[in-house]
Order: sequence, then C-alpha cells, then structure tokens
Amino acid sequence: MIRAARPEASAPRKRLALAATVLGSSMAFIDGSVVNVALPAMRAALKADPAQVQWIVNAYLLLLGALVLIGGSAGDRYGRRRVFVIGVGLFAAASLGCALAPDAGWLIAARAVQGIAAALLVPASLAILGSTFDDQERGGAIGAWAGFGAVTTAIGPVLGGWLVDHVSWRAIFLINIPLAVATVWLALAAVRESRDPEVERLDWRGAVLAAAGLGAVTWGLTAAGERGWTSPAVWGALAVGAALLAGFVVSQAREAHPMMPLALYRSRTFSGANLLTLALYFGLTGALFFLPYELIARHGYAAAAAGATLLPFSLVMGTLSGMAGRLADRFGARPMLTVGPILAGIGFALLGGPWIGAGFWTGVLPGLLTVALGMTIAVAPLTNTVMSAVAASHAGVASGINNAVARIAGLLAVAILGLIYFAPGPSGYPWVMGISAATAILAGIVGALTIEGKPSRKA
Repeated sequence: MIRAARPEASAPRKRLALAATVLGSSMAFIDGSVVNVALPAMRAALKADPAQVQWIVNAYLLLLGALVLIGGSAGDRYGRRRVFVIGVGLFAAASLGCALAPDAGWLIAARAVQGIAAALLVPASLAILGSTFDDQERGGAIGAWAGFGAVTTAIGPVLGGWLVDHVSWRAIFLINIPLAVATVWLALAAVRESRDPEVERLDWRGAVLAAAGLGAVTWGLTAAGERGWTSPAVWGALAVGAALLAGFVVSQAREAHPMMPLALYRSRTFSGANLLTLALYFGLTGALFFLPYELIARHGYAAAAAGATLLPFSLVMGTLSGMAGRLADRFGARPMLTVGPILAGIGFALLGGPWIGAGFWTGVLPGLLTVALGMTIAVAPLTNTVMSAVAASHAGVASGINNAVARIAGLLAVAILGLIYFAPGPSGYPWVMGISAATAILAGIVGALTIEGKPSRKA
C-alpha cells in the first residue's frame, strides 16, 4: 500500500512538488475562465452558431468529466508523476492546436484533446499531494493548492481579455506553453514517483460507456435549443445516453478493477461530498460561464474588462483558501461545507439582479465577493473530505471521481442553462443565476446532512 506521506521528502522538495501541481492544474482551470471571456470573439471570428459556442466549452468538459476517472486510475497504475507529465505535455500540444484552429469544428476537436489531457493531469496533481504530504500537512497543502491555483487562474481572464482585445483570441491558448515547460521541469526535479500496486489494469470499457453516455446526453440537451423538445433525435439521444450511463454503472459493479469502485459510496461522507460537489459546481460553472458573456454581449464590457471582473473572486480564494483548509482540519468540514455553499448561492442570486448593469463596483462586485467567500470556505474542506473518506491507496481514484463529478456538473450546467440563456425572447440571464443560486443552497443542505464532523483517513 502506498503511504499517505513520504517521510524522507525534504521541506524544499515538498514545496517544489506543490508548485508543480499548482502550475499544472492551473492550466486546466485557466482555460475554463479564459475561454468564457473569449467566446463572443470566437463566435464572431469563426461564424459559430449558439450550439457550436456551447460545444467549444462542452467538448473540453465532456472528455475531462468522462475520462478523469480513468485518468486517476492511470496515475495509480503507471505512476502519478509520469501520467502528470504526459498530461501536461499533451495539454500544451492541444493548446497549440486551438491557437491554429481555422474553423469552429477544428477548435472543438482541439478542445476535446485538451479535455483528455486535463483528465490525466488534474487527478494526478491531487494524488501527488496525497502521496507527498502526511495527514497533518495535507489539509494545508490542499488549501495552498486551491489558493495558489486561484491566484494563477486570476491572471488568465485578465491577460486573456487583454489579448482578445489587442492581439487575437488565438493568443489566449499560447499562455499554456510556458506554464507547461515550467511544470514539467518542476515535476521531474521534485516529485517522487508513486503508484498503487493494487491497480493491475485500466477499465477501458467503463471509460467508453461513460464518455459515450455523457456525450449523447449532452448532444441531446444542446440540440434541444435548435431542434426543440418535440424532435425525435433529441429524445433518442437522451434515451441512448441514459441507457449507456446505466450500462456504465452495471459495468462498474461487475468489473474486477473498476475506474469508479461502487464500494466507495458505502461511505456516507464520500457520497454526500460528491453530491454536494455536483450541486455546487453546477451553480458555479453556470454562473461564471454566463456572467462574462452577459457583460460583454449586453452591457458593453470589453473582453479585458469582463475578465478583470473575475479578479476579486480569484484573489479572495488565493488569499484565504490555505486558512480554510487549516480551519477544516481543526474544526471539521461539516460547518464549512454547510455555510460555504449557501453563501455562494446568495452571491449567485446577487449577480442575477438587474443592478449588474449599474456598473462593476455596485452591480457586480458585491455578488462576486460573496461567491468568492462562500467558495473559499467550501473548496479546500471539500477536497480534503473526499480524499480523507477513502483509503490512502485510493487517493488517485477518489480525486478522479470528485473531479469527474465537478466537470460533469459544469457540462450539464452549460448544456441545460444554455437552453435558457440562448432561448428566444426576454433575457434568460436572471433565470440562469436563480437556478445557480438554488443548486448551491441545496449543496449546503446536503453538506449539513451527510458530512461527518471530522472525517478521518480510512484504513
């Protein structure tokens, strides 16, 4: 069994390993926020329709959400550092492909490859932290990972918006190249290889069923906006997707080495934390996807200005996430996973009001700060709760499951809320934010009912 920590690792090596995981995972996080700011420019330059606009985001989220599970297992099987480095390199290559895209179809395909790469590097980054830091250090390390990642991510929309306004939307994908070079160097220099000897092979059948099922459901939801709910193709895709996902669950029950072991869900804390993640990240992705689009398309913001509006959100998380992780270690996760999501929900509701057109300081900033504080309270305790609810040897697959749930939540948010936002008639933006608020508040209720006060690492 892999130990939760490596006693022989020196403090400087641990800090460099943390830096590698922060930079690597930040590439995946940056692309979500940067692309949101650039979508109006991409739509105009590539003459994309609303469905293609959604797929520029959904292609990434679909492959990330469907494959992050097997990505976590791949790290456990072949080595977390090795899979992390491969994921970073592939992400950089796909980013170059995005920058060179001649049309919307090419861009969507390159975004899908980015999603595959992120499915390798994101769970590996958390698993590296789990194998590098011991139980007493892990909460603070994960909090620092979330905090520094937020600071790095904060640069993305601002720089990306400036590049969209003054250079080209294509330039936003080139941000990842220097980040990838630095990440690979740090990982090779500081991260010790770790594996789970119990993982003997990968569950490719499960991966195919999950990807195909999610893809069919997403296509059906996205196509409903254009074809309408009376279309047989829409309902056929939804039915096929549901059947494939049911087959995925059955396959996980029968597979000797499943990428999503159903036995993990016997833990009420693990199950509750993932349900909380689904609801909270549905609201967060929906809100942060449509807020910049609304500000640019309907309130006259430049891309750089819309990107800059997200800066306070990232700075608050960057400043306070480490503290939130330490507080969760001391007082337990339940109160933080109750208050945090509910506070974020209040922030989403504030962002949905008619006053956002009154200007940034009075219309947008109060809601953003409320969301930032709520997410800061919740993110680090949530991640640590998920990883502490399972055996140390399952750190990779546990982080993979939780990341899959978060990305699937985002995928569903863009597809479902896009039907409302892009529907003909009056603006659907207030409804989008209202639904985001309701799901976040629901997440807080789930936290109060299911999370243990002080979850401990399972044996």
